Amino acid sequence: MRRFLDQFANHGDPFMPYPDNGPTADDLVRLDAAEIARLPVDLLAILQREVDERLKQAKAAKARLDGALTIRYATRAEEERRARGKDTGAVRFDDGDFTVVADLPKRVDWDQEQLAAMVARIRAAGDDPSQYVDVTYKVPERKYAAWPEAIRAGFEPARTMRPGKPAFHIIPQSEKS
Repeated sequence: MRRFLDQFANHGDPFMPYPDNGPTADDLVRLDAAEIARLPVDLLAILQREVDERLKQAKAAKARLDGALTIRYATRAEEERRARGKDTGAVRFDDGDFTVVADLPKRVDWDQEQLAAMVARIRAAGDDPSQYVDVTYKVPERKYAAWPEAIRAGFEPARTMRPGKPAFHIIPQSEKS
């Protein structure tokens, strides 16, 4: 791998054919980001497409495997939970020489309007709602951008903008339209 990077650094010709020992998607985990960044842009584009395709295939394979495991074990896991008086959570059972851990996570949703009403009642009764609930306020950026300037100005001190993770997509000139 190092030999390929050294060859590129020595020649610097972006149109040179890639040596047989050029990096593949499998090699990326063994290279640091700076080494990868020095690769020619057309090779970066090839690697990006290959990694994206592998990720897509891996996600599809995982979905199929998860579906197969659900078909095989869901009924047994449900019976085990029922026997233990549980609706959710993890149960363990054996399948041959293997122990299967079947987890059914608990997902709880709260009606925001009803919670707001409860918080108001707790406050009206003279109690501290933070003893019972975590209150979080969010302002969708689209709504914020649509507000009149006077309203935005009042909220500005409470707003902190942090950049997200940068994303780059390498597109051959022939695909631009």
